[in-house]
Amino acid sequence: MLWLILLFAWLYEAWGTPVDTLKATDIQYDEGYSPKSGPPHLIKTSETQLDFEGDYAVQEGDILLPTDRNAVSELWAKLDGSLSVPYEIDSVIEGRTKDILNAFNMISKKTCVRFRPHTNETDFLHFELGNGCASYVGCKGGEQPLLIGPKCKVGNICHEILHALGFHHEHSRYDRGDHITILKGNIASGKEDNFLKRNGNTFGLEYDLESILHYGNNYFSRNGKPTIQPKDSGVIIGQRTHLSDLDVQRIRKLYHCDKGQNKVQVTC
Repeated sequence: MLWLILLFAWLYEAWGTPVDTLKATDIQYDEGYSPKSGPPHLIKTSETQLDFEGDYAVQEGDILLPTDRNAVSELWAKLDGSLSVPYEIDSVIEGRTKDILNAFNMISKKTCVRFRPHTNETDFLHFELGNGCASYVGCKGGEQPLLIGPKCKVGNICHEILHALGFHHEHSRYDRGDHITILKGNIASGKEDNFLKRNGNTFGLEYDLESILHYGNNYFSRNGKPTIQPKDSGVIIGQRTHLSDLDVQRIRKLYHCDKGQNKVQVTC
């Protein structure tokens, strides 16, 4: 009888071990996870994988950090009054060309931002293979990598292009406290910096829970519980299917798409 008690105690200790003590819990749910689908699988999302692997210097999961500490995020230059960002797709991921073009179209069909194949331009986006999705914020000059992993869908690619155009994550806004609660106790150890507030121009636009640039509620969770909780009940955050109305307004304001706006800007 004693051996049964000891066995039960051992099993309870093994199965009851907090998730955050296990290596697997330094990762969290992939996009599309639903509690209705059964027990969660702790897998890396396309936008956080590089952070967990440590192969790249990143922040917030998918933002590449420049090696030049003096580098600043800048806008892409306009040509003859219009913006057309040069790009090149690495031959290794030619099979993702349609997805990349669809991501471009998500932006171009609602804003003045266009994209064109790279020829002899000094500054251009270079789409290349990565284990996850990642980009610099803004134009850094020269051949600028934008990483696309196998799990990066069209919406994820659009998300990264918006980073390259100069946008940070929505959850890092200074006025987020009126709209979301950061649940620090559920954040994986060492990943707390991904939830810091950062300086950025809001253009006088409202906080956007529906933004394609907003974190999902389980990003960097240590235990499967939410790390971000909207203050409005029933709101879903972290969608990667479309630009919200405020996303569109934000792009149009940053790149002066509307006639009559001030054309002065810092360019790459």
